Amino acid sequence: MARPTSTFRCTECGWSTVKWVGRCSECQQWGTVVDVAEATGIVRAVQAVQLGESRTARPIIEVETADAAHRPTGIGEFDRVLGGGVVAGAAILLSGEPGVGKSTLLLEVAAKAAATGRRVLYVTAEESTAQVRLRAGRTGALHPELYLAAETDLATILGQVDAVSPDLLIVDSVQTVASSLSDGLPGQPSQVREVASTLIRIAKERQLPLLLVGHVTKDGTIAGPRLLEHLVDVVCQFEGDRQNALRFVRALKNRFGPTDEVGCFEMTGDGIAEVADPSGLFRSSGRTAVSGTCVTVALEGRRALAVEVQALVVSTTAPQPRRIVNGVDPSRVAMIIAVLERRAAFKGLGAHDVYVSTVGGVRLAEPGADLAIAVAIASAVRDTAVPHELAAFGEISLAGEVRPVSAAKQRAAEASRLGYTTILDVEVGTVRAAVSRAMLSAAELRGSARERELDAAF
Repeated sequence: MARPTSTFRCTECGWSTVKWVGRCSECQQWGTVVDVAEATGIVRAVQAVQLGESRTARPIIEVETADAAHRPTGIGEFDRVLGGGVVAGAAILLSGEPGVGKSTLLLEVAAKAAATGRRVLYVTAEESTAQVRLRAGRTGALHPELYLAAETDLATILGQVDAVSPDLLIVDSVQTVASSLSDGLPGQPSQVREVASTLIRIAKERQLPLLLVGHVTKDGTIAGPRLLEHLVDVVCQFEGDRQNALRFVRALKNRFGPTDEVGCFEMTGDGIAEVADPSGLFRSSGRTAVSGTCVTVALEGRRALAVEVQALVVSTTAPQPRRIVNGVDPSRVAMIIAVLERRAAFKGLGAHDVYVSTVGGVRLAEPGADLAIAVAIASAVRDTAVPHELAAFGEISLAGEVRPVSAAKQRAAEASRLGYTTILDVEVGTVRAAVSRAMLSAAELRGSARERELDAAF
């Protein structure tokens, strides 16, 4: 008699194998391969359920949207990312590196919501209530309508929801909560799936906004099964560097608003503060013009930010010159150096070390910063300072042409608002003409300064 064969299938992507493995070879998830019964070919009929009047399908134009309106959280930058505020029954996942400020931000959101008269339940599964109370006292997030609970069991959290009847529920974090209905330790895919699906079901049934904190893996992705991101309505990524006080919140998924908005915050000794106009953080404060600097207008989501790019070119005798960059794409910098040498007559760059960096730790991933990088490198090579009143943005092609970038009018308007009177963009035509125009402006500036000195002497 032949032995019955078992089939093992991944619960995340459906990949199957004849023997059990700890990691799925298709989606690379751990602990998702389970034993499933072999198909028997028997099809059982599904009986239709008698629907009540409240559950009968209605025309879409008759569906009321009053309960789905955005309700502001009191933090403008966070509302910008969410699309205007929190929607009743929405499940929002906030992820980020350890220590970036996720709990601090959500505690501030809880305090602002409690100050408007809404009852908030903050469930911490990683800290004690005394620790959260100390942080709330330091950041000024104390309010009688803000309730704290330190629980790691899902059933106990549901009991807390029934006892408090909150208008906003915050769980920190979903990877540290466990359910008795699922096997495994907290944080495993089966536990995360059970905990998240139960909390989201409760949020939908009670029209209760839910904020979940999610951990990330070593490569920066959200820990747990991919199903977690599909279950929630909004996925926000909290980005920042521990050596820098600046923090960014981006929406990777948003069912109630755009996904190209960016919220800017700053970590201070009193907690986290909004930065409504962050352009001043990415420019140097020196009044004297220095060679090797140029300002560009980058686009973060729908927000235009003025960012200063700095370059330093030093001769070297090493056979391999160094190309050190910080905040920009190293491959694009190498391409810009090649275009400058071939199309703009900057010979001998292969015998120089080139260092390129941004001010304030901001990262420029878009090609709109190419022209500013080229002008900064050219300014460093010729040791000629670019005027403070000049800003440049545009993409550079291998042919040496300056190509247009998105939201050019918005970038130009932001540059004009900040006092930049000379703007280099697609109108200059080529990178060679852009460099010549920037150097000409610098020569004109030096001539005007010389004239002022002579007038003062006589």
